[in-house]
Amino acid sequence: MATFVIEGGHKLHGSITPQGAKNEALQVLCAVLLTKETIVIDNLPNILDVNNLIDLLGSIGVTVEKLAKGKFAFTAANLDTAYLRSADFLKKCNKLRGSVMLIGPLLARLGEVTYAKPGGDKIGRRRLDTHFQGMVNLGATFEYDQELLAYRFEGKHLQGTYMLLDEASVTGTANIIMASVLTKGTTTIYNAACEPYVQQLCRLLNNMGAKISGVGSNLLTIVGVKELHGAQHKLLPDMIEVGSFIGMAAITGSELRIKNAGIKDLGIIPDAFRRLGIRIDEEGDDLVIPAQEHYQIESFLDGSILTVADAPWPGLTPDLLSVLLVVATQAKGSVLIHQKMFESRLFFVDKLIDMGAQIILCDPHRAVVVGHNHERQLKRNNMTSPDIRAGIAMLIAAMSADGTSKIDHIDQIDRGYEDIEHRLNAIGACIKRED
Repeated sequence: MATFVIEGGHKLHGSITPQGAKNEALQVLCAVLLTKETIVIDNLPNILDVNNLIDLLGSIGVTVEKLAKGKFAFTAANLDTAYLRSADFLKKCNKLRGSVMLIGPLLARLGEVTYAKPGGDKIGRRRLDTHFQGMVNLGATFEYDQELLAYRFEGKHLQGTYMLLDEASVTGTANIIMASVLTKGTTTIYNAACEPYVQQLCRLLNNMGAKISGVGSNLLTIVGVKELHGAQHKLLPDMIEVGSFIGMAAITGSELRIKNAGIKDLGIIPDAFRRLGIRIDEEGDDLVIPAQEHYQIESFLDGSILTVADAPWPGLTPDLLSVLLVVATQAKGSVLIHQKMFESRLFFVDKLIDMGAQIILCDPHRAVVVGHNHERQLKRNNMTSPDIRAGIAMLIAAMSADGTSKIDHIDQIDRGYEDIEHRLNAIGACIKRED
């Protein structure tokens, strides 16, 4: 198990470029199973979750060829159906949350799939009802195998239909889309997730010959086709990494340029940081964060305390609330952070309190942060990363702290951030990796 040793108090400078989007990568990698022809994907981040899914695709029988850094060709001409029923397949699925999106394409391609409950971040309940109900709506059946501890799906005669999703699940929407593109008839998905990465999945599928309309809205119409063909696709910049870099620059009082940030696909993310008082300038497709000794949290128009809450797109992504919370510890003023979508993502704040942060954890979903206004640094601490986003929030806190901190279990951070310590050290941080 590896550990980060972080010497706090160092200013950042220069520029940094975000990696390709992790969450988009997991969706489009599953989509390669929908055709026998070659799919080329560019800007894939070299991170654990993506590499594990690529490895799983190779085990299934997909031919994987690395063309350049971050650029791969995938050909799913011959799938190993025996392996898809093996214990090793179920074991690998169990270790990777994104593997849940294999259900839709495999069901569409083969008419059956056996699937183990996925792993991933320990951030509270993450139910799969939307995924499963979507398959049932299309005509599939499933049962739980007590011996294998896995679900068996059958759907050799799927039929397009209308469905209203009970939640705007991103991975659920992606799964249903991928099951629908090869399904006979027309499928209409209402209350579909519409974030940029789902839009990107739809664009890739349309380039492969699918017929998806309503892209970018919460009402998708999919006319099934008999087969899909090869295509090329490039991932967007990772919006969560962009937000993380904004937070790092702000809390360390640094000037930083985030190059090729994909501004048009960031939604309200920059404005969420601006409401904490952080200045963010836009130059072309770059974000420039000037050095600020102080930043002041806004109040609502009636003078009440600002509340920052997550919501389905185009609302604020829940993946950045941990970063915003840490950044607020050094702002002037107070803010209520309301994590609505997961009940365990705020439990890392006890480590920030140990570092001297003024935070009141109201319940599993809400925390009030009273900022230090950069008048008192956080103190060093030894921490353990419980999930990807809490891990990067801890790293940001340690970068601003007085003294040397340690973060254990950093494989959680590696799941979502490529070569993060070297990239940050190149712009002034002081982070060492110890095994």
